[in-house]
Amino acid sequence: MTTPRSVALERLAYTLAAPVLAVAPNLYPDSPVHEIVQLAGAAGIGGIFLAAKSEETGAGRKILRWSPLVLAAAVDVAAKTTLGWGPYWLDGLLAAGWAVAGYLVMPYSRHARRRHRPALAAPSPAPQLAPAEAAPELTAALPDDGADLLTREARMLWERAGMPARTHVVKATRHPGMRHDITLLLRASETGRPITGLSAEAVGAAFGVPAAEVTLADVPLQPGRQGGPGWMEASITPEANVRRRTKPTDAERWVDRVAGPKGGAPGSVLVHRTRDTERGVTFYRAKMADSTETPRIDLAKVCRGLGMPEDDSCVFVLIDGAEFLISAFDTPPLSQIFPATRELLTPDEKGMFVCGFTITGQPVKNMVYQYDKNAAAHGLVLGVSRSGKTQFFAIDMAAESLAGQVVWLSTVRKDEKTTTLGQYIDRQGSNALWMARQLRAAKALCEIRAEMPWPHDGKPHDYKPGDPRCPYRQLNVYADEFMTAAQDGDFGEFIQSDGDDLTVTGLKYGIGFKPAGQSPFAHNGFSTEMKDNLRQNSRPVIFNMGSPGATRKAAEGTMENPHDVPTIPARYSRSEGSAIERAMRGEADPENGVSTGGVAVIVLDNGRAVLMRSLFADFDTDLATLFPDEVVRLTDYEISELEKRGLWFDWNEPVRPGEFWPEPEEGDDGEGKSRRRGGGGGGKGGGKRGSGRRPEPQVTSPRQALEAIKSLTDA
Repeated sequence: MTTPRSVALERLAYTLAAPVLAVAPNLYPDSPVHEIVQLAGAAGIGGIFLAAKSEETGAGRKILRWSPLVLAAAVDVAAKTTLGWGPYWLDGLLAAGWAVAGYLVMPYSRHARRRHRPALAAPSPAPQLAPAEAAPELTAALPDDGADLLTREARMLWERAGMPARTHVVKATRHPGMRHDITLLLRASETGRPITGLSAEAVGAAFGVPAAEVTLADVPLQPGRQGGPGWMEASITPEANVRRRTKPTDAERWVDRVAGPKGGAPGSVLVHRTRDTERGVTFYRAKMADSTETPRIDLAKVCRGLGMPEDDSCVFVLIDGAEFLISAFDTPPLSQIFPATRELLTPDEKGMFVCGFTITGQPVKNMVYQYDKNAAAHGLVLGVSRSGKTQFFAIDMAAESLAGQVVWLSTVRKDEKTTTLGQYIDRQGSNALWMARQLRAAKALCEIRAEMPWPHDGKPHDYKPGDPRCPYRQLNVYADEFMTAAQDGDFGEFIQSDGDDLTVTGLKYGIGFKPAGQSPFAHNGFSTEMKDNLRQNSRPVIFNMGSPGATRKAAEGTMENPHDVPTIPARYSRSEGSAIERAMRGEADPENGVSTGGVAVIVLDNGRAVLMRSLFADFDTDLATLFPDEVVRLTDYEISELEKRGLWFDWNEPVRPGEFWPEPEEGDDGEGKSRRRGGGGGGKGGGKRGSGRRPEPQVTSPRQALEAIKSLTDA
């Protein structure tokens, strides 16, 4: 047996140092040997502390290497402390034990080497001559564990690369149908040590593939096999990545181009893709990987990622919590016409009727009264000219008439459609004065119905929709172009004031106020109080507001908690070819396409905005098929009470003396000029009369400034 030189020298050092540790403290207490031993022990303690604090591997070996110095200092302190040689020659015994421990363990020569390699291999047997005809046996780098050929070849490549991150290949598995794609199951070479420092570059270099073709993943716990930080899977997929780049599946395309941090729907997962050939639509149903997150969808990016044209008339998104649905139609679905019929417009027992259809063909319902609140319903219709507001008026009024309700309609200017509707409803007029009289009479009806006795007990009660005992019918007051009328120089303040009062007090007396216009904001005639009451007691309908941004802003202004608002384009036009190629060839762009009139965003009760196509009422034909045979009107009692207040007459008449302002007073000049006074009711209408001069209207536009100049008495 051959002893290495380092081991022999270390044993000699222990043998010579042991007597010194025992004799020096007893014979020479003041010698410098004690200081040298104590300094060496302090250095050993510092080395042990640094080794224990370090996060690198091999801390145990480092601590063992420093232990002889610390133990030597401990023996020196014990020998110096005891009297003489101590009881039972304790000083000598401690020094001898220290020498024997170092002689057997040999911390410097044996444990200073990494990976626990012994200083010298086990004694080899005497060499024997092999027969000349016997071929030399090939020794495997690792013990044979019955691994298959693929695993053995992978181990050879792994060992040639130097066992990256000190790991061992447990098994290599070939992917089905692939020649070069494999998955490696790796384990740390040292039991109980986590795998650290392994990178895709190291695996790719070992197998000669780019780092982008390597994927590292944790190994979950499985029955019969360990897992955790000491195990790892490395997938090497050069063939699959080539196919994924050229012919990706739907799920792969979604992950690579849509669900990434820079994609159109980051953090999402594709559930499935389905195709409805009959309807000509492709559905992409997806959800968020984290169900607590809210989808953040950029529809244009999603279209580019899926290879679809960025067409806002054919591609739509529907969000429901953490899930969402993207519908890609072959042709614009909302360009289809849905004719209005009496069956669709007849309200059910809860006062709901079909007012349109969504892009997916689902019916959208509106209400003629609020069944859950036991009250009438307000309404709010917004949109620019020729967007479909009057068409929507027709189907709403038909549904209300079929429910046995009274309808009044006022507009700022006369037109063909509103005049046609006037034939099927109780009252209709076309100027600001008519609207002011309409709102004043509706406000007075609140007072009349508050005192109107019910036949079953002779006492007045609040309005109850659908109750056959109710002595009056619900009244629906429409005010088209309400913002324009509210800014009228003569009657604007009366319209604004009575409209505010009606939205607050009308519901409990069976009166619903339904203004329409082109803006839902306060500076255009809508007070905050009016907008809040309309929003909470109706389903606002927003047609095209001139641009997608304006439509979205108007819809958000009617929602308590704005959600994603669908886009309404100016026209339905399919993207044809490339705009760049047409520019290079000098060709004209394609035609605008089909108008989006009748397409609207309706805000449902839960605050969700839905895109729909409203039913179409053809004014060129007879609308009698939609309305009941007889026009529904007020009761005789209500009409007589209005007549007593001087509010029931032909509202097209000119302003009556004292109707809105006090009678003219004769001045010193004898001209009898009238000084208009404020007040919403005025005259015989039972409203409040102002005692002072009518406040001057606030000038916010050139038109209002011109009206103010014209109203000056001395001009």
